Amino acid sequence: MAYTDDPEKYNDWYQSKYGAWLGQLEYSALKHLIQTSNNATILDVGCGTGYFSRRFSADGLNVTGIDPEPGMIKFAITLNSDVRYILGNALALPYRNNEFDYCSAITSFCFIDEPHKALSEMWRVSKKGLVLGLLNRHSLLYLQKSGRGSYAEARWDSIGDVIQWVDSLKPEATDLKFQSVIFLPGLGIISKKVETLFSSNIPFGGFLAVFIHH
Repeated sequence: MAYTDDPEKYNDWYQSKYGAWLGQLEYSALKHLIQTSNNATILDVGCGTGYFSRRFSADGLNVTGIDPEPGMIKFAITLNSDVRYILGNALALPYRNNEFDYCSAITSFCFIDEPHKALSEMWRVSKKGLVLGLLNRHSLLYLQKSGRGSYAEARWDSIGDVIQWVDSLKPEATDLKFQSVIFLPGLGIISKKVETLFSSNIPFGGFLAVFIHH
């Protein structure tokens, strides 16, 4: 789901039948790429209401969620998980170099005006790598939603954009992997059937999962 400043609305969407299916698709793509061990530490940047933070935590990761919106953090805390939540900005993360094993930014990255700077900050505080969940410009979802509703202010990215960002990272990244999902959005059971026909290695799904390895 695209960004909304209403935490209950955002959280309720992921509880709906269609939202839960999309959330599972997105999380499965991310988790397949990161392949962490239990107790690995991860900083979830732009965590919002903590949907993906809680998913990582349920899979045994030690999770800290950070978000600039007090309302999102306050709501996330009420959901009573093992995730630690703090207020903070992706462009100036309040952590030491290499403090976490991993960093993630899932859909939130599409609303950051300075992606190079945010990626550099995430790279600085992570030891093993970054996982991103992006809105894919080369997708049917882009044609349906770009510039509309809660997607109005979102930036739509591509693998080419990611490669450009990664080229500026210091120290240099050693590897980059991706998967994409959500090839035919918005058609209920038809969307679910079509999804099984496409390989996640095809870079044309609406949700682009990317792992950047230190």
